[in-house]
Amino acid sequence: MTKDITADLLGAVPAAYARARAEQAVKALKKNGFEATYVATPEEAVAKVLALIPDGASVGVAGSMTARQLGLPERLADGGHRVVHHWLPGLSAEEARRIHLEEASSDIFITSSNAVTLDGKLVNTDGGGNRTAAMIFGPRRTIIIAGYNKLVDDVGGALKRIKEVAAPMNAIRLHLKTPCAVTGRCTDCSSPDRICAVTTIHERRPARSSYSVILVGAELGY
Repeated sequence: MTKDITADLLGAVPAAYARARAEQAVKALKKNGFEATYVATPEEAVAKVLALIPDGASVGVAGSMTARQLGLPERLADGGHRVVHHWLPGLSAEEARRIHLEEASSDIFITSSNAVTLDGKLVNTDGGGNRTAAMIFGPRRTIIIAGYNKLVDDVGGALKRIKEVAAPMNAIRLHLKTPCAVTGRCTDCSSPDRICAVTTIHERRPARSSYSVILVGAELGY
């Protein structure tokens, strides 16, 4: 009987592609001062994150689809950590601001990156700036988890990805009234709901914090 290898090939090619690109990015991230690693599966990513968090640490979790796809808020709470996150129903503006500040001053801050470049940079855009601010300064350790779908060649590719993928998809998720939520493309709008207000580029690890980047051989987040 002739072996049908189609299924094997369909699984193997994307995995090898993800690994090759991720390993290139890991090498560049390390050169830029970040701790960086590649793991093949979401389960390995969760294990890696949990191993980085000491007992009793407070953990801020940003508004990250990746973190929630991995079930990290629940896993951390089950492990006895004090988890701070603002994805709670019915928060007033003042309550949300208080939690944003607490996230940023936690021992550990967990988020994803809108894009990771193959030359070792992190590129992110926020509407309010709370996530990008915490990624720059505040927590003792920042942990970035990013699926291979976030990998791009360079900063230009990162900005293009944010405008054409991350921002529209998040605008739709948040039910925002922006042109990109309708068309899927950026028009550099002036909408009150505009989700692109603050853009940061981490060219190197911030000097006053530990920084771990975990790249995953799976599609995660937007």
